[in-house]
Amino acid sequence: MADMLVKLFTLDPLQPEIDKMAAMGITIRRPIGPENYAVIEWIKKYFPNSLWAAEAENAFFNNPKTIYIALREGENGSEMLGFACWDATVNNFFGPTGVKECERGKGIGRALLLACLHGMREAGYAYGIIGSPGPIEFYRKNCGGEMIEGSGESVYKGMFNGKIL
Repeated sequence: MADMLVKLFTLDPLQPEIDKMAAMGITIRRPIGPENYAVIEWIKKYFPNSLWAAEAENAFFNNPKTIYIALREGENGSEMLGFACWDATVNNFFGPTGVKECERGKGIGRALLLACLHGMREAGYAYGIIGSPGPIEFYRKNCGGEMIEGSGESVYKGMFNGKIL
């Protein structure tokens, strides 16, 4: 699948999304170091058939971290609802990202996306790349993503898949 390009200098403001989430009791923020394993385990649990946990783990090693999480505070502590990363596998690439299925449609994915894209802009990028986007219309609507013609060749081509010959 082709990649998408996002103009980071034309992004919608982030603060209204953060405020919208806060009104629903949801916090969008970068995790701190001690949360690393809990976040990775959450990704493994809710997205078990993906390589997203390994990619997200890379985002923890960047300084500053290139991962955001969505949390809802409750009586028994925080509940993780979603995550999004950039510079996780390839520099200047957004992703992976995921929101717990029962929490989708509430704007959490948009808030995480914009938090990451604003982070990319703050890191000095003018454009961001969304590699092999699944929900193309989501990215078109929420950040003006445009397909990159001729970008169908994946950065994952030739990746070791764990099979020992």
